[in-house]
Amino acid sequence: MNGRQLVIMANQIGGFFASMPDHTQALADIASHIRRSWEPRMRRQILAMLDTPEAESMSAIVREALQAHRTSLTPPQ
Repeated sequence: MNGRQLVIMANQIGGFFASMPDHTQALADIASHIRRSWEPRMRRQILAMLDTPEAESMSAIVREALQAHRTSLTPPQ
């Protein structure tokens, strides 16, 4: 899948959860939604993007959620 499209999708998810009053819960919910709804290939691709300049196009809450929950979002090999 196109990496730019993944960022758009992740930012939409982040935008939904950003309004939650509990920031820690919002991060967990973003990660949980991505874990449940995205296939492993998509999760691998967006996690790999965290280590590139493309990460700047992710919203701050999405970057934070992906970094905080990177281990649980990484699919098994």
